[in-house]
Amino acid sequence: MAKTEVILTSNIVGLGAESDQVKVAAGYARNYLFPQSLAIPVSAANRRRLDVLRQRRAEREAHELNTMTELAASLSRIVLKIVVKTGADGKMFGAITAGTIADELQRQCDVILDKKKIHLELPIRSLGEHEVELRLHTDVHAKLRVQVESSTPVEAPAPVPADARGAAPQADARAGRAPRDRRTTIESKAPAPKETKPAQSRPERTEKRKA
Repeated sequence: MAKTEVILTSNIVGLGAESDQVKVAAGYARNYLFPQSLAIPVSAANRRRLDVLRQRRAEREAHELNTMTELAASLSRIVLKIVVKTGADGKMFGAITAGTIADELQRQCDVILDKKKIHLELPIRSLGEHEVELRLHTDVHAKLRVQVESSTPVEAPAPVPADARGAAPQADARAGRAPRDRRTTIESKAPAPKETKPAQSRPERTEKRKA
């Protein structure tokens, strides 16, 4: 396939940025890059445009850096809440991906962010707070806190009715018996201490002397 060298006039992902000289397929340059004004042929006249293209590139990159720096500062201060469905055991149905986070950022914060800039080693599969790395720019990274909550509230145990708590004393009252005190019952089972009788003094024997 024939190749031709061109000068890019716009940033093309995967190919290069403005002022870069790259080799591409001749048909690709003729049918797409040149008609869309994304590149120009390499020539002596066009080389003089390189300074203008480089200046425009520097301004664009500086603007992107400033924009991403401000965005990183804003996103690091927020907590993105995502509500998911869970089972009775609290486990999530499905998982949260980079695409999910990108959609929620746009819906909740009006921030359009390419999901490729959201770095997740593994999808999020548990409730609670998670820290997600954002690679917004070559020189700008940030941390986004994501709070995953369940749409199904946890049911608290039902309180014991007051009637049920007082059922036992009332049953004793209906039977004509006074409510029993456990401590009294335990104490009544303990044996009573034995009474110690005072020792009686024995009469001294008088030894009869022999006359």
